[in-house]
Amino acid sequence: MFQLLRPALFALDPETAHHATLRALNTAHCLGTLCLVIKRPEHDPRTVMGITFPNPVGLAAGLDKNGAYINALAALGFGFIEIGTVTPRAQPGNPKPRMFRLQQAQAIINRMGFNNDGVDALVENVKRANFKGILGINIGKNADTPIEKAADDYLIGLRKVYAHASYVAINISSPNTKNLRQLQGGDELDALLGQLKAEQEKLAQQHGKYVPLAVKIAPDLDSDQIRNIAALLIKHHIDGVIATNTTLSREGVEGLPHGNETGGLSGAPVREKSTAVIRQLAAELNGALPIIGVGGILKGEHALEKMQAGAALVQMYSGMVYRGWDLIQESAEAIRRAH
Repeated sequence: MFQLLRPALFALDPETAHHATLRALNTAHCLGTLCLVIKRPEHDPRTVMGITFPNPVGLAAGLDKNGAYINALAALGFGFIEIGTVTPRAQPGNPKPRMFRLQQAQAIINRMGFNNDGVDALVENVKRANFKGILGINIGKNADTPIEKAADDYLIGLRKVYAHASYVAINISSPNTKNLRQLQGGDELDALLGQLKAEQEKLAQQHGKYVPLAVKIAPDLDSDQIRNIAALLIKHHIDGVIATNTTLSREGVEGLPHGNETGGLSGAPVREKSTAVIRQLAAELNGALPIIGVGGILKGEHALEKMQAGAALVQMYSGMVYRGWDLIQESAEAIRRAH
């Protein structure tokens, strides 16, 4: 069914198509017709970060930034949903156009810039959804917050989403917020993780529940940087790591229309880069904390590849743009068969 709809969606501007698809999914869910066209994955539970996931295939952050479509997206068969990235205050993001399809490469370039309605609006949407599944909430910093004050924004976000999240993802790797990736550096990351972990301990006592923290990293890291990040994640007892975000590399899209647009590249060209980071991370971490693998999954075998490289769970976003919801079931089945 998605393949029939795709030409009409691809005739639209990518951002317009994105919102139109979400609204259509929501309408179909509300009318009760979505369940008629969705084949849900078989139950394949995995316990990761102390949480039991009904299947290991999740939705990556970025598709539902404000948590406005949680119930409709969950109906597609995901084992977990991650919403955001959300910032303390609402912000418009970067000027449009800011999302580009590179169809020949099955890729997307975006420079959205954490456009969102702010954390309070997201929390209200989560409450309205009354979702009982596994919900990750991805937090970031506002564009106008100086990098040296970034921890303040993450602490605000953590406090506000803590009671409503199954886990909280810390996004320090988007290439579309100025200087954000500096937070992956040794001293900056050490300080940030220390503050987040101390706050997590306070919030766990306050709310009477422990909500895991997962840090989302970039694919554009060298071996030494990966080694240092792994050591800091272990040192601060971080609960998980999400590998990876979009890449600044243009390998695989050179010369294509929109190939030179600024922003983060996702989809097929980032697959091997992401998997290489997962493989090294898994070696460095040696089981100390789990990896959620994301980046370039367009087939079931790509999801399995991430698991075989060392991921405990996988996520997708750009692959859904090209393949539709069948990719969820196909990926879950490839993993289940190999388990």
